[in-house]
Amino acid sequence: MSYTVQIISKKKKDELMSKLYSSTLYERKAIIHGTCVKFFTDNHDFKDMWEDNFDLVPDWLRPHARLFAVEGSEFRVLYEPLSKTVILTGCDYYGWVKSIALGLVADFFEDFTSEHRRYSVHGSFVDSGGRGIGIIGPSGSGKTTLTYGLLMDKKCNFVTDDWFFVRLAENDTIIHSAEKNSYIRGDLENSWAEYAGRLKGIKKDKQDRAIVDVKQFFGSDRIRSHSVLTTTVLLTRNKSLPPLSKLSEKQAIDFMLKNDFCNPHQLVRNREKLNQRKQFFSELFTRAPVYLLNTIETPQQSLERIKNLLL
Repeated sequence: MSYTVQIISKKKKDELMSKLYSSTLYERKAIIHGTCVKFFTDNHDFKDMWEDNFDLVPDWLRPHARLFAVEGSEFRVLYEPLSKTVILTGCDYYGWVKSIALGLVADFFEDFTSEHRRYSVHGSFVDSGGRGIGIIGPSGSGKTTLTYGLLMDKKCNFVTDDWFFVRLAENDTIIHSAEKNSYIRGDLENSWAEYAGRLKGIKKDKQDRAIVDVKQFFGSDRIRSHSVLTTTVLLTRNKSLPPLSKLSEKQAIDFMLKNDFCNPHQLVRNREKLNQRKQFFSELFTRAPVYLLNTIETPQQSLERIKNLLL
């Protein structure tokens, strides 16, 4: 399932918010890589998952962005960019809620001018010894499978399985995790038998997904809030391509443009944003080797190839 973002005016946003504020909503503020996002919802399960997913902050902290997720007869994503406010209606899938929240933070970073710019990547990151590998790919290309495959090795540490933030420092490319805990598939054991029983007793939603405490899942010693990028792996499924190939910066950028930056949660798509994202990935791809991993092989074969790049 995909969705279209409808950009609305400040006047329209104010009209909708006045109606929403008159109803009874749960309100929770989360800090996402230094950005405060205030969440409003009439869905108790969404409220619980939000609390498990992100670090909460006191209510007196002023938000940088706001997200409403409320019932409705029609699925809609309405966005007012000036105040960074999203109104999401008719959604029964928490995955969209948390991804749109991360997309809000990404849009805030793109519009916020700072000495130390932060950038956003819809991808996973696995650390080993303080340095690690970023995995980026379109939906269904095997990102989750390979991420949790790598994490079966105790030399590997968990940073994130879905989204990370990047600071392009002078001597390093520093990666920061996006979430406190992960929203993961309930069928991990179908790919890797080693995970059998790990999700037993955990409450799952209608999409067979659950928020898990990653410290309990992997052990607190294997959780990292940040790391340093040494390799980027882009994922594809294409029978005409070799299993693994090294890409030039231009080839990597062409791949990202062709696949819409492998990110369906871009709230604003215009020429200015396109150029910003292209410029960021161009620099990112000059800082560390980039490989294209073709996941048409078995998961185990693809895992061995990516493990060789990381370890």
